[in-house]
Amino acid sequence: MNMNRELEYMFVQRARVWIPDAEEVWKSAELTKDFKNGDASLQLMLEDGTSIEHKLDPKTKNLPYLRNPDILVGENDLTALSYLHEPAVLHNLKVRFIDSKLIYTYCGIVLVAINPYETLGIYGTDIINAYSGQNMGDMDPHIFAVAEEAYKQMARDERNQSIIVSGESGAGKTVSAKYAMRYFATVSGSTSEANVEQKVLASNPIMEAIGNAKTTRNDNSSRFGKYIEIGFDTRYRIIGANMRTYLLEKSRVVFQADEERNYHIFYQLCASSHLPEFKTLKLSSANDFLYTRQGRSPVIHGVDDTKELSTTRNAFTLLGINESYQMGLFQVLAAILHLGNVEIKDKDSDSSLIPPNNRHLTAFCELVGVTYQDMSQWLCHRKLKTATETYIKTLPRLQATNARDALAKHIYAKLFNWIVEHVNKALITNIKQHSFIGVLDIYGFETFEINSFEQFCINYANEKLQQQFNMHVFKLEQEEYMKEQIPWTLIDFYDNQPCINLIEAKMGILDLLDEECKMPKGSDDSWAQKLYNTHLKTCSLFEKPRMSNRAFIIQHFADKQVEYQCEGFLEKNKDTVNEDQINVLKASKKFDLLVELFQDEEKTTSPTGQVPGTGGRTRLSIKPDKGRDKSSKEHKKTVGCQFRNSLQMLMDTLNATTPHYVRCIKPNDFKLAFSFDPKRAVQQLRACGVLETIRISAAGFPSRWTYQEFFSRYRVLMKQKDVLSDKKLTCRNVLEKLVQDQDKYQFGKTKIFFRAGQVAYLEKLRADKLRVACIRIQKTIRCWLARKKYLRKRSAAITIQRFTRGYQARCLAKFMRRTQAATIIQKYQRMCMERKRYRQKQAAALVMQTILRAYMARQKYQGLLREHNAVIIQKRVRGWLARCWYKRCLVSLVYLQCCFRRMKARRELKKLKIEARSVEHFKKLNKGMENKIMQLQRRIDEQTKDNRSINEKLVSLETSSTAERERMRGELSRLRGVEEDAKNKGNQVTSLLEQLEKLKKELSSTQKEKKTIEDWAQTYRDEMEKMVSELKDQNCSLKKEKDDLNRLIQEQSQQMTEKMARAIVEKTQQLETDLNEERSRYQNLLTEHLRLEEKYDDLKEAMVSSNVSKPGHRRTDSTHSSNESEYTYNSEYAELEEGSRAAEDVTRGMDTSLTLKLQKRLTELEQEKQSLRNELENREDQFQRARARDDVEFKKARGAELEYESLKRQELESENKKLKHDLAEIRRSLLGNAATGAGAPGSPAYKVVLEQLNASCEELEVRKEEVLILRSQLVSQKEALHHKETMTEPSTYVEDVSKLKDAGELKQAYIGLKDTNRLLEHQLQTQRRSYDSEVESLRGELQNVKEENNRQQQLLAQNLQLPPEARIEASLQHEITRLTNENLELLAEDPTASREARVIILRRMVDLMEQLEKQDRTIRKLKKQLKVYSKRIGEMGAGQTEGQTSPGQMVDEPIHPVNIPRREKDFQGMLEYKKEDELKLVKNLILELKPRGVAVNLIPGLPAYILFMCLRHADYVNDDQKVRTLLTSTINSIKKILKKRGDDFETVSFWLSNTCRFLHCLKQYSGDEAFMKHNTQRQNEHTLSNFDLAEYRQVISDLAIQIYQQLIKCMENILQPMIVSGMLEHETIQGVSGVKPTGLRKRTSSIADEGTYTLDSILRQLSAFHSTMCQHGTDPELIKQVVKQQFYIIGAVTLNNLLLRKDMCSWSKGMQIRYNVSQLEEWLRDKGLMICGAKETLEPLIQAAQLLQVKKKTDEDAEAICSMCLALTTAQIVKVLNLYTPVNEFEERVSVAFIRTIQTRLRDRCESPQLLMDTKMIYPVTFPFNPSSLALETIQIPSSLNLSFLTRV
Repeated sequence: MNMNRELEYMFVQRARVWIPDAEEVWKSAELTKDFKNGDASLQLMLEDGTSIEHKLDPKTKNLPYLRNPDILVGENDLTALSYLHEPAVLHNLKVRFIDSKLIYTYCGIVLVAINPYETLGIYGTDIINAYSGQNMGDMDPHIFAVAEEAYKQMARDERNQSIIVSGESGAGKTVSAKYAMRYFATVSGSTSEANVEQKVLASNPIMEAIGNAKTTRNDNSSRFGKYIEIGFDTRYRIIGANMRTYLLEKSRVVFQADEERNYHIFYQLCASSHLPEFKTLKLSSANDFLYTRQGRSPVIHGVDDTKELSTTRNAFTLLGINESYQMGLFQVLAAILHLGNVEIKDKDSDSSLIPPNNRHLTAFCELVGVTYQDMSQWLCHRKLKTATETYIKTLPRLQATNARDALAKHIYAKLFNWIVEHVNKALITNIKQHSFIGVLDIYGFETFEINSFEQFCINYANEKLQQQFNMHVFKLEQEEYMKEQIPWTLIDFYDNQPCINLIEAKMGILDLLDEECKMPKGSDDSWAQKLYNTHLKTCSLFEKPRMSNRAFIIQHFADKQVEYQCEGFLEKNKDTVNEDQINVLKASKKFDLLVELFQDEEKTTSPTGQVPGTGGRTRLSIKPDKGRDKSSKEHKKTVGCQFRNSLQMLMDTLNATTPHYVRCIKPNDFKLAFSFDPKRAVQQLRACGVLETIRISAAGFPSRWTYQEFFSRYRVLMKQKDVLSDKKLTCRNVLEKLVQDQDKYQFGKTKIFFRAGQVAYLEKLRADKLRVACIRIQKTIRCWLARKKYLRKRSAAITIQRFTRGYQARCLAKFMRRTQAATIIQKYQRMCMERKRYRQKQAAALVMQTILRAYMARQKYQGLLREHNAVIIQKRVRGWLARCWYKRCLVSLVYLQCCFRRMKARRELKKLKIEARSVEHFKKLNKGMENKIMQLQRRIDEQTKDNRSINEKLVSLETSSTAERERMRGELSRLRGVEEDAKNKGNQVTSLLEQLEKLKKELSSTQKEKKTIEDWAQTYRDEMEKMVSELKDQNCSLKKEKDDLNRLIQEQSQQMTEKMARAIVEKTQQLETDLNEERSRYQNLLTEHLRLEEKYDDLKEAMVSSNVSKPGHRRTDSTHSSNESEYTYNSEYAELEEGSRAAEDVTRGMDTSLTLKLQKRLTELEQEKQSLRNELENREDQFQRARARDDVEFKKARGAELEYESLKRQELESENKKLKHDLAEIRRSLLGNAATGAGAPGSPAYKVVLEQLNASCEELEVRKEEVLILRSQLVSQKEALHHKETMTEPSTYVEDVSKLKDAGELKQAYIGLKDTNRLLEHQLQTQRRSYDSEVESLRGELQNVKEENNRQQQLLAQNLQLPPEARIEASLQHEITRLTNENLELLAEDPTASREARVIILRRMVDLMEQLEKQDRTIRKLKKQLKVYSKRIGEMGAGQTEGQTSPGQMVDEPIHPVNIPRREKDFQGMLEYKKEDELKLVKNLILELKPRGVAVNLIPGLPAYILFMCLRHADYVNDDQKVRTLLTSTINSIKKILKKRGDDFETVSFWLSNTCRFLHCLKQYSGDEAFMKHNTQRQNEHTLSNFDLAEYRQVISDLAIQIYQQLIKCMENILQPMIVSGMLEHETIQGVSGVKPTGLRKRTSSIADEGTYTLDSILRQLSAFHSTMCQHGTDPELIKQVVKQQFYIIGAVTLNNLLLRKDMCSWSKGMQIRYNVSQLEEWLRDKGLMICGAKETLEPLIQAAQLLQVKKKTDEDAEAICSMCLALTTAQIVKVLNLYTPVNEFEERVSVAFIRTIQTRLRDRCESPQLLMDTKMIYPVTFPFNPSSLALETIQIPSSLNLSFLTRV
């Protein structure tokens, strides 16, 4: 890379470059320092942050490759890259393959396909349809795009095409070729029912079975080359194909390397050996045969060989190879396997033998039909012929084994050629081929450790193909330069002609090899020496290895040096086999197929009979040239010569066609999905010529821009003054300023050509300019934001200051007011305090005085008291002294008692101590009783308290006893004299004291017992209280549970009601959904039926045209419709069979079976159509029954009490009797006065009729009001009854529970409540069952009602046949009798019966309401009849008035005719025509009618009205033949005009409108009440009277569906070219989308040039569609459906193209799409069509546009995307994210991690994996009934229609 000014400008700091790397081939780095001229190195930093110094080559000073800008990374076309070099190509492919999961990339004219090793969903029919008809550059790279380009160029240029698919083994060549053929088969179709395209595709599994095998590089590797020519006729439909094969690898039959397999067919047979038909083959597992077990890998993961064999057999059958031939092929294949297991043993050093009765040889002989002796003989011997005699020589074991293997290879090669020949026979047709497209699936360069003859031939073929490729690329470049008229400079490119000359020229390698093969003693060594002597010094491409004398090196294309081993070259080139073995096989008497295989063996065997030597891979099987001399065995062509000739034929074919190249790349050697090995990829890119294409392009002007694209992209680099009106001159001036070196670009006629790197230079200038502009914008915006922020802060500060100062002033004023107020408060407060203090002091003085005076009084009182007390003391002291003496005596006595008691107490103490010790021991032993001890302790404490109380009592007793003792002492002192008595009673005192002690003890024990009893009572009281509280809680819980159960029961009942309602709604929705699906299926079948019908008509016309010259031939009408066949198909099929028999003798080229197939198919379609129609009717009946059932259930809920019901029935009965009486009076008055003319106006009879008519009308209104009141009261009564029943039970429970007080009663109540709940549940279930039974019974009653309705209709029909008087009387008598009987039955029942009886009564009430409605309808009919009678009476009165005129007036009557206006008024709206005028009617009204004139000048739907008026007359005269022929002719004529002018939107729309109007007329005037609701009285009089045309309504409805679908297709054909250009490519908002650099595959320009479609074009076309349909009078509902379908097509096509175009997935394009969608919505709003559902069809497109514009970085963004894109599938979301491409450097790509996050979040979605929307989907159409208000009698027929033969009736 030479340095110049631009390069120095580009090599600046932060510039990114590519440097070589041993592991990754190329590694990215960034400059950390500007490069200056003269620097010896570059300072770089790798992506991982490592800093390195890259030294430049001191000789060349070449700088490293520059890296392309990020916006160019991932481009569809490698030639669009600014820098075209190897690292840029490798990186672009890697980014597309790894990050975007895109396997296809353009490289100029080459499609690079990388094998993903994973099944991708990008080959479906929807993808094929998306690429069909598109320009190659307008869609993302794909094999379908290449196939479409070839197909389009074949049709446009009238030149044959070729698709060359090449690559290494495992790169995906076979799959690519298969998909290309599938594309041709899908888009072109075939010309007959022979299904040639299916046969072409069926050849693939056959060829894969016999020619593909598993290798270490590929599980399905093609081991042969093939070239398939797909033939097309003049209409470019497939008519046949032809296959040529090259170099089958025969050596694989007998030898496979490790981890490889033999051909698939052998393993398929072994896997299917258990099948009965294969028992005779004597096969077993593949491991049992030598030829299938050598690779030790008999199974391919994920492949079922049994199923594959079934597929292969089906393909054989489809191609016409019958079962017998198939079994013969399998016999040959099984024989080859058995032959490989034949064991040959050494007999001696020079001979060998086969042991007798070898079972494998026996099986071989049985299978091929030869003798065991002959075969064993010639496997171990051979013949040697001399000039005079023949010798038989034995063979050593090694040579015999080689001969056996050679025979196996030869048999397989013959079998392979036989299959190819028969496949070609099946694919060839008799139709003349107009052009063809060839698909070449051929191997790429092969290099192994040991390369032999087969690698030499393969690489030779690749050298030839590479030369052709280079010349084609060079030619295209030259043509492009010449077309643009720019100077042509010679481009230096690699020419491999010297290498080809080395191989094929005179004295070349092949020439020397053939010469050596002719030598009697030729050998590989001698041939090698000849090569060294001839080419070693003369050719630089030929070299000799240093360490070998039996090998040579050839330097192939892309500097690939391959070393070939000479060993085996001669034998492989001769390709010999033992002639005696072949003769044995040809002598087979039992196996004709084997003889057929070797019937031309004389041309292929070797005259010398030499045995081929061993070797590696031997590829053979060139089809022999049939034109050579059969008798010349000595001049047999060698393999090399045959291959050279066939290769030359192939090159001649390719040179005569326009080639298209597909280069398949193998990304890794381990078959890992989406794993990219840069080393392997670079090797293949260098070998397949992709880099050479890049080099050739880079050597010239690789970047090419149109002037408009350049102007749009680099407008930012121009100043306003530089922009001129001439954009070409503007671009020239700007380029001269921007790029000084004029050699860097050239100006063509329409394009500007740039050298490599110049676009990157311009992009950098553009990016710098945009960056400066962005900085300026940022600076201005930041300044504006800062100033705005400053002003906002300043305003805020001023406001704050203002409010602060105001606040401070208010605070100061407030302080001053508060200070003044405080002073006043202080004054009054101090005054109050002083007054309070004075009052306190005054009160204190008064208190002190009072206290002092009281104190002095108390002192005086105390003195007096002390004197009195002193006297008392003296008295007491004296008494005390006496008592002291007594006490001393008493103490002495007590002391004696105490001593005695102490002695007893000590004894007691000892006992207590002993007891204490025992208690302590007991405590130690029973420590677990602490709780009880604590309880006892608490009890002791309580007893202590009791003791205290007792002690207090004892104290009181002691006090009382002391007083008693004092009293007794007084007595003792008084009775001291009675000493003796005292002594006598001393003993009594002692005994009394003892008794006192005993009483004290008894008292204490009694108190203890009392305490114990009280404690027990307290404990019992607590327990009882606790039990009561528990019972209360339990009672509350039971109450709560009961309430919960009641609430649960109510909720369950409510839920059941809601559930039933939901179930009814869901069932209704399901029925509606099923109805729509059935309708869609039915309409799709109608479409298929129409297609087959058209095809049938075409074939019929062809047959008729071929039989025109035959005399007496009867031409059959080709316009018979499928609808007519519903009624006349027997005769039509008879005529069809007649026509087919008549044409069979003449049309030799026609396929007669095709006609039979079509007849059978039509019959099946008719039956299927009828069954679908019946199913549709059943679904509609189910839907109606469901609605009726809902109505019955709804009406059943409305009930009332029996008394009110009987009352209303009695009133109705009386009213019916009154009506009967009135009508009887009418009848008597009419019958009584008919003869006397009493019916005239003013007569009594006339007055009676009018009075009764008015009374009937009034009674009718009264009855209607009463029915409404009755219904409302029934509803209220039902609700009251339900409320009463639900409210009585809870109150009963509450009353019962409130009565339960005792605990036992509560428990019983709880148990009872549980039982009650179970009982309620049981009753609920019982009610459910009864409800279900009631529903069933109601359904039965509903059916009975329907039967009763039918019976009533029959009765009504019978009554209509009676005279009017008897008709009225019979109808009313029947109705009144029926109502009377029902009323009597209902009155006989008990009104107070049980609830079930009420339910029955309510049901009867519902029936009565329905009967009331029927009675209303009967009354309305009677009213109409009364009106008719009154009108007839008026006419009778008028006639009698005329009859009473004078004779003079009768004379003047002819002069003034009275009846003329009346006859005009009575016009019945019918048109009469003669049968012979029917053809004229159809011709003038349908076939020759111009829709434009009718739509503008006449009323909408006029032809439909005229046809219906003619039909009405045919019905009026009761002519069924005329009705049938008119309807049939109308239907067939409409079909004919649509077939003739089906592409004209106005015609299709016109007849859609008229067909619908005709259908509406048939409904409106059918006499059905459902369609007569909106009719006027006059219109009801025009109903059809004799024929029921319901079946024809269905036929016409089917016709309307077909016309609707034709309309949609017509609109789609018109809109299809506009959608992509207008919605995606055109810039509606100019300047938003930037034009990126494009490669050789130029896309359609987005600039609005002349002829390109814009959004306005789409809107104008939509408006034209809408206005046309409105002018034609199309139903508004039908217009809404059409608009919805239009918008669906627009949205689907736009979204599909968006998903297949990487350049459209950008932020700016999302804005454009959203703007375009808003314009479409505005159009809908203007037309008033927002509610038609059209907007919803654009929702996927809207969400895709939003997805392009939302942030795509964080997890929150991922969550927002998942919640937003509900109308898009996961595949579509991921595809958009993968395709998202920044247009400018300021945008960022979507990271792979973010896409993985999206996939993780959306993996639970249940949706279709289909990527594209179905653009062919048509919503099912419905035709809602739309009655016309136009009166038929008012329609006038214009003379312009030429229908003067029609007569108004």
